[in-house]
Amino acid sequence: MKEMEQLYRRHKDELYRYLLALTGDREAAGDLLQETFLQAMLGIGRFRGESSVRTWLFAIARNLWLKSLRKKRETVQESDLLERYVLTSLEESADRRETLERIRRLVAEKDERTQSVFHMRVSGYSYAEIAQRLSISESSARVIEHRLRTWLKQQLEKEERR
Repeated sequence: MKEMEQLYRRHKDELYRYLLALTGDREAAGDLLQETFLQAMLGIGRFRGESSVRTWLFAIARNLWLKSLRKKRETVQESDLLERYVLTSLEESADRRETLERIRRLVAEKDERTQSVFHMRVSGYSYAEIAQRLSISESSARVIEHRLRTWLKQQLEKEERR
């Protein structure tokens, strides 16, 4: 139990700031912070050590935030989710709206399956949910998204150099 207290003291402020940036709501960030440490405490036996404890805690926090978005999906606009996705996935640009529009145009160039994976991730679906809905493996969903992110980053960098 002392280890959990130490983890809490060591990571709570940084996790709270992260959750506050995601939610824009102090109360929601506080609730998600508490839930993050509760889930960590319940799942500590499943922690495999493949990443740092900090990375593991941030993944729990992000997944809980995404889960909260799915619960209220009908009230969340895709453009808001897309903006947060871009901010956490690609380098921030001076004009985010322009970047978001460029990303929409670029994604539209891709095949239907890639577009589906992208839109589902933006909407907060897990890889498992995407795999189930698209009848592909979780690994395929991850690879498709990774390749798309890499390609988007390259395309945006090319456009900026012009």
